[in-house]
Amino acid sequence: MPDEMITLSVGDGTLRLDKYLSQELPQFSRSAIQRLFDEKRIYCEGKPVLKSAKLPQGAKLEITVPAPRSLDLTAEEILLDIVYEDEDLLVVNKPKGMVVHPAPGHDSHTLVHALLYHCRDSLSGINGVKRPGIVHRIDKDTSGLLLVAKNDAAHIGLAKQIKVHSLKRQYEAVVYGNVKEEKGIVDVPIGRNQKDRKKMAVLSPEKGTSRKAVTHYRVVKHFEGFTQLTLELQTGRTHQIRVHMAYIGHPVAGDAVYGPKKVITALKGQCLHAGTIGFIHPGTNEYMEFSAPPPEYFTAFLSRLRER
Repeated sequence: MPDEMITLSVGDGTLRLDKYLSQELPQFSRSAIQRLFDEKRIYCEGKPVLKSAKLPQGAKLEITVPAPRSLDLTAEEILLDIVYEDEDLLVVNKPKGMVVHPAPGHDSHTLVHALLYHCRDSLSGINGVKRPGIVHRIDKDTSGLLLVAKNDAAHIGLAKQIKVHSLKRQYEAVVYGNVKEEKGIVDVPIGRNQKDRKKMAVLSPEKGTSRKAVTHYRVVKHFEGFTQLTLELQTGRTHQIRVHMAYIGHPVAGDAVYGPKKVITALKGQCLHAGTIGFIHPGTNEYMEFSAPPPEYFTAFLSRLRER
């Protein structure tokens, strides 16, 4: 398969080029765009450009996207809970404890390894050889529904919906404390924690690394010392719900990263479940919505709270 050539004109000369391309090319992850800069595959007037450059409006860009390399990952026969599947996409109910794609320390038994076995060669290649088919992610210790693209056209269509915030992602959670407002919105930007690069944090808009993040929440039930919530993502930043809930003083129960030091070890991670996902099917243009009930660890924790 030959390399792909993308040409476009700069529409906003006030933005750094890497940020501008992240907006204009939603089918590519930020790390994929970073690789294009690193490999000098983005040119303007015959010369490679830097990611920090600000080009005038109308400047012509030529972007060479390398053809997908053959995968060096080994398919693994891992049972998947597939809620829906057709020729374009899958909706998978990911279990708590499963990593979505290979990363340092997790080079096997990931969702990607399972997908390679289930789908064989039918996965989009847009996000590179380590993330075939992966349109969006949820954390290792968050359970619930994920969309997987089986071809590039489906991937692009779903990524555009994420960009314009039309893709519905609804979560269930149990958080510490008594959330007094029956419903609310957390609208504060999130970026990489400047003291610990493995964590995210609420940062002021002036910080160049922060990005707009908006979470809607609604109280489902109050318990002694805890509140059950339904939350909906307007944006989808890394660790968004966990960071936002900690920011308003109600971290997710069991969260060892953003919660209290004395963590609820029995939960083995945060009590957070991606329960509902809704989207326009990129092939049929029909709205589809799927739900998955919280897993046993979640319902068992709620039962213990009711008994208290």
